[in-house]
Amino acid sequence: MRQAVATMSMWGERHFGYSTLRNTTDMLAEEQWPQMPRLKEDCVIEEKEVEEDGTAVPGVEDSRCERGLEEQGKPTISKLPLAHRLEKEAAPSVTGGTSKSPDNDQQAAPAPPGSSLGEVAPVWVPDSQAPTCMKCGAKFTFTKRRHHCRACGKVFCVVCCDLRCTLTHLDGKEGRVCVSCHSTLVNKALCRGQRKVWFTDNILPNNDATDTGGTPSQRPADPSQPNRPLPLGMGEQEVDPPSGWGVGDVVGNPISSSANLIPVDGLPPILTSTGVKGDYTVEERPSETSLLTELEGGRADPLVFVLNANLLAIVKLINYVNRRCWYVMSKGMHAVGQAEVVVLLQCLPDEKGFPRDIFSHFIQLYQDALTGKVLSHLGHSLVDRGLLGSKEHAGFLYIQPTFQSMEGLPLPSQPFLFGLLIQRAETPWARSFPLRLMLRLGAEYRFYPCPLFSVRFRKPLFGDTSQTIMRLLVDFRFYRYTLPVVTGLMVDMEARSTCIKIPRARHNELMKALNKSNEHVLAMGACFNEHADSHLICVQTDSGQYQTQAISIHNKPRRVTGSCFFVFSGALKLSSGYLAKSSIVEDGLMVQITMETMVELRRSLREMKDFTITCGKLDLLDSQESVHLHWLDQESHFNKGITSPIDGKSMESITSIKRFQRLEYKANGKVIRWTEVFFLQREMQPSLSNYTRLTERLARAFCLALCPYLKLLKEDGMVKLGLRIILDSQQADYLAGSNGQPLPSQYLQTMDSSLIPVIQAGSHQKGDGHLEMELVFYIQENIT
Repeated sequence: MRQAVATMSMWGERHFGYSTLRNTTDMLAEEQWPQMPRLKEDCVIEEKEVEEDGTAVPGVEDSRCERGLEEQGKPTISKLPLAHRLEKEAAPSVTGGTSKSPDNDQQAAPAPPGSSLGEVAPVWVPDSQAPTCMKCGAKFTFTKRRHHCRACGKVFCVVCCDLRCTLTHLDGKEGRVCVSCHSTLVNKALCRGQRKVWFTDNILPNNDATDTGGTPSQRPADPSQPNRPLPLGMGEQEVDPPSGWGVGDVVGNPISSSANLIPVDGLPPILTSTGVKGDYTVEERPSETSLLTELEGGRADPLVFVLNANLLAIVKLINYVNRRCWYVMSKGMHAVGQAEVVVLLQCLPDEKGFPRDIFSHFIQLYQDALTGKVLSHLGHSLVDRGLLGSKEHAGFLYIQPTFQSMEGLPLPSQPFLFGLLIQRAETPWARSFPLRLMLRLGAEYRFYPCPLFSVRFRKPLFGDTSQTIMRLLVDFRFYRYTLPVVTGLMVDMEARSTCIKIPRARHNELMKALNKSNEHVLAMGACFNEHADSHLICVQTDSGQYQTQAISIHNKPRRVTGSCFFVFSGALKLSSGYLAKSSIVEDGLMVQITMETMVELRRSLREMKDFTITCGKLDLLDSQESVHLHWLDQESHFNKGITSPIDGKSMESITSIKRFQRLEYKANGKVIRWTEVFFLQREMQPSLSNYTRLTERLARAFCLALCPYLKLLKEDGMVKLGLRIILDSQQADYLAGSNGQPLPSQYLQTMDSSLIPVIQAGSHQKGDGHLEMELVFYIQENIT
């Protein structure tokens, strides 16, 4: 664990500066960040940064004023160990000295060439020629101000131009630069160091053999890798075969960087191991007939198809619950924030080809995840033209396995989902009430709660929706409203007693549903009850009627039955002679109460108080039943099986948020992407959105620090990375790792210089108390 106790320097304040669209002091006060000395440069209005002749005038600060500001309010310094100091020595260089950035394609004004970037004052683009940001295209308004990059002279919004870098033409002072110029300048600074390249075979880039007994600085820092130090310059030659696969990692490099390698006819390329660990060959246009023969002949190893440079499909023929099935599993979805997907498809009697449509569907799921559209439990994906040989096959319903047998299945790492093929007539239920469809599939094939396999060309389980009570609660035509579902809410039905359990942590979700509901009716969907041994289901007869049935776990007595939804109706009259009425409707619970009871019920939900409703006639006490609303202190387990890439720490029941970035950080043909943040510990419980700005800055600093080394990290099999941050008023620590181990010490110097200023600024954030969180990143091939 690295303790970051270095003083928050003026470099850190300016590199991750706080002046954006408003006055610096106002911004800090609003975000509850500690007051920092104002910088004179930050007080300059961006639109006034161009003189009448159009030339830039950056770097006009008074050095005496700047020194005075540094001395004001300077925090107490603890002496850092040597390994933690922010050294100014040049770090290892990257290929070719200066990397070409794709972000500067839009040339509105001549920018300095790469060799003089930062050394010569650029020609600034006039405000009148830049109505939008020259990177993200955001339109400038009164509140969204223009910012000129002091390196290239282009105009950007604050999001695309909020970094700082030392510029020669500013006499060594720091100036605001855009993301692209910052990356170029960092790489340029790294390349000023020693340029000798070491490879695992001790061959230099000019192919001259070199004695390994060089100076200490030339020898590897990690004794466990005697022939592979962190390179001081990456050449075009390939080094050791990687443990992670990707473009450029395969012998002969026959794979293109296309986002879709599935041909119009035939199969996608197939990946084959050469027998050497980490060494692969790729066969394009493989013979479908020969592969089918191998699988039917009992081939032990699964087939690995390359759908694109970052996505594989693992295919095998297996016997599952006495059924011959195709087993198709994705590998690579985690890197875009999507759970891996498994499809078990029952084989047809005369099967003569691979289920190619599943490959195309995986590509679509991958592309959707890149835009932030990800699937979760009871999610669905639909196609318009049908798939797997029928127009009636509409897509898949995705479920997390619970009580089903998975013996003998080669499962991916968590999280993963099983895809169940659905018919077009069943799509209204997949979209509005998927729990009903999942349990109905279980009743059809006698698996609790549902099967894991799919059957093609089967009869739809649901049809017309005009005779279900759900037509009153769901808009089946335009889906403008549907039955709200609170995460973790479950219904336990026992003899003469029903308990609706609501997690306290989901009170905000319940309040949103409560505020949108009709004052006379309160209806909500429930989650699948894993603590019950049976569940209500709804079956549609041939005449279109919806009836109630139940399914249960095989050879287990029924004690607790789960329900799919509940409805409280305030239509009961006092003159009816009933305290309240409860009944089972389809696969849910209906409770009729008086309006006075409805008011009390809503008040108890708002105040998070338990509430009990007694049902039955006033004069028949022996036959009365009760309905309880009970708040749970602990929520049902989630994030099951997920572990930290740093040390293997379990992330089960730890709150997390998926992150989908517009910007990606690219270098050497690789891209690093931030996918998720876990909140391991929060002393106080503010909204998680309060940490958005801090986590974004941490992620950006981490990505920029590792950009020059993405290729090396991926070659060494470190494709999933973790960054753990611990913040409180006394200390600021961080730890980075991969594959259950901390990152090698070679990377720490670069990470120190990028992360410590951000971590220390975050540690001073007021009112947060102790905070521990972990950010997860993935390195992939750049195929965009």
